[in-house]
Amino acid sequence: MFHKTIGTNVPLTPIHQPIRFTDNGKRDVSTQFGALCYRVKDGKLKFLLITSRSAGRWIIPKGWPMDNHTPAEAATREAYEEAGLQGKIYPDAIGIYSYNKEHGSTESPCVVAVFAMRVDTKLKNFPEKEQRKRKWFGRKKAAKLVAEPELAQIILNFSPSQN
Repeated sequence: MFHKTIGTNVPLTPIHQPIRFTDNGKRDVSTQFGALCYRVKDGKLKFLLITSRSAGRWIIPKGWPMDNHTPAEAATREAYEEAGLQGKIYPDAIGIYSYNKEHGSTESPCVVAVFAMRVDTKLKNFPEKEQRKRKWFGRKKAAKLVAEPELAQIILNFSPSQN
């Protein structure tokens, strides 16, 4: 896999630890990888959202970088563990969004790179089945349900034909 930068090819290497940026020197900003899980059924585009474990908010599957896995592979793993989904993940991020990750009584900023995943299989059993709800939504409803405005825009602007 390569990343093109002004006519040059730079090999991408697996991420081994969360990428950390600084927020004007005040806090670390962590990076996660998420899967925008979709299907087209009877000509209608649907997105699968899951609930967060703590607050029960509607979110997409996402998680931390994993040793020896590309960002897209990490997003695929999260889609399986958190939502019981399998399918085709696309290697290029379709967007990014930010949110505040809750750690008990504290929060830390996170940036999430989002990868499109066409869902082929929805499993009955998966690791976090008892901890989350999952549901298919149309574009407008899914965008309205997520709390992050940037994620809502990614959903509203997504086109399966771009992948």
